[in-house]
Amino acid sequence: MRIAKTFLSLALVANAAVASSWFSNAAYNKWHETELERWLSDHDVPYPTPADRKDLEKLVQKNWDANVVEPYREWDTQKLTGYLKQKGVESKESAEETRESLLARVKGSWYESEDKAQNAWINVKDWILDTWTDSQLKSFCDRHGIPVPQPRKRDTLLQKVRENYETVAQKAGEAASYPGNWLYESWSESDLKEWLDTHGFPAPQPTTRDKLIASVRRNSRLAYLRMQEQTESSKKAAQDAYAVLTDKLIDSWGESQLKEFCDKNGITVPQGTKLNQLRALVRKHRAEIMGDTVSGTAASAFGAATSNVGSAAAKATDTASQAARDAFDKAINTWSDTRLKGYLDARGVPVPQGSKTNELRALVRKHSHKAASGWTAWTWDDLSLDNIRSYIASSGNAAAKKVSAKTGATRDELAEAAQSAYASASSAGGGSFASATSYLSKATDSAKASAFETWSESELKAYLDSYGVPAPQGSTLNELRALARRQHTYFKYGTTTPAETLYAKVRENVLGGWDWVASQLRIGSDAARKKAEEVQAQAARKVKGEKKVHKEL
Repeated sequence: MRIAKTFLSLALVANAAVASSWFSNAAYNKWHETELERWLSDHDVPYPTPADRKDLEKLVQKNWDANVVEPYREWDTQKLTGYLKQKGVESKESAEETRESLLARVKGSWYESEDKAQNAWINVKDWILDTWTDSQLKSFCDRHGIPVPQPRKRDTLLQKVRENYETVAQKAGEAASYPGNWLYESWSESDLKEWLDTHGFPAPQPTTRDKLIASVRRNSRLAYLRMQEQTESSKKAAQDAYAVLTDKLIDSWGESQLKEFCDKNGITVPQGTKLNQLRALVRKHRAEIMGDTVSGTAASAFGAATSNVGSAAAKATDTASQAARDAFDKAINTWSDTRLKGYLDARGVPVPQGSKTNELRALVRKHSHKAASGWTAWTWDDLSLDNIRSYIASSGNAAAKKVSAKTGATRDELAEAAQSAYASASSAGGGSFASATSYLSKATDSAKASAFETWSESELKAYLDSYGVPAPQGSTLNELRALARRQHTYFKYGTTTPAETLYAKVRENVLGGWDWVASQLRIGSDAARKKAEEVQAQAARKVKGEKKVHKEL
């Protein structure tokens, strides 16, 4: 019994030592106080001021797992299901699926382990730049006087920024482990919002530059992990494709097919290259893709730019953003002048007197990535009547309460009264204004998931009518809600790019002609099969002829 107790004591001591070791090695263990405060602020964790470093670190430790190791813990059922679908994990019948079972399956297929998540925040500069576009990397170098040799290739840009990362932070008098706003000095507010749009993260609305930076910083790891997974998946698909690109198949291709293959896959073909040399080039490229060369690296086959995960993001951003812009343009082409002006008003964009519809649309397109700048009359038009009445009741504004108490008060009248009450609170400032803003933040957050759910058919049609969007004949209530949500999303957030769209573009770009390769493999297979059929037919005719001759003899 004494031996058993001794072993138990040793085990407890060992566990305590491991826990203590883990805590002492935590990424945030060496962070500056300002970094701890920044992390807490970014993740909406309240902290006392003033507070000593020890208290701040304990707060970070308490909230670390929920925000870094298992950020999906706060996701709703729809988001959990969407993640599993994206990962290719088969869903069960919805009736059988509980939130806990969804969480367990998401945990089992999450991007990285706890250790990897921990180590990532020890070496932030190794990955946080990978979701930047080439132009953003160039702007950073130019702003901070970092010389980059020509041509300015992505890998070289990344290398130079990483080499100067700490130096730039030190010059700014900032810490670099959990980077402050200094890292994004060369980004405009539109750049920040476009990054969020591109990677599928809603921008905080209304917002400030600080809030946009906080959102980009907070979501950068998840954006990197998504991009890395999609890039690796795409490379694997390419390797699977090239695995069936056999010597016989290459031999069945003609000169034009071989040259097209080289062109689509970035293979340089010297002038005067002969047919057999072309085939050798294709075989060499296939070997590189398969990692079958002496160096054993597939990266060279994709070119220097695609050797880094971020290059896929860089290539995908333009095409994904263009798709988003096209969808946004299509939506605003139906909007009324009132809505177009409202969109601009919510973003503090001045509208020239007498602007025509086309001029208004051009202004809206120009500011498609500009976030809403504050609470305006348009804050109220997508809140439920209950939300509006609750705000009026909490505002303490007598005039607004009088309108709210009126029998048969319309949505427009209530929204106008609420806006008037808010304007009064804003003028008064102090606790009154803080209370009003706090209420609105909670109201809009709660309205996100259930927007338009409680609206009547007539209210939904009136809302669509304010955009100049006619309700399709025979539309069901759910169809009207979906249409209203679509307009609301564009009006509130501007152009957005669902993450799935970006992933599709990553796949499309990183493969360097994957679709073409697949089609050529099919064509090649067909050609080889037809050739084989021709040979078989010739052999059959020959045999038949020989039999005929034999019979005649």
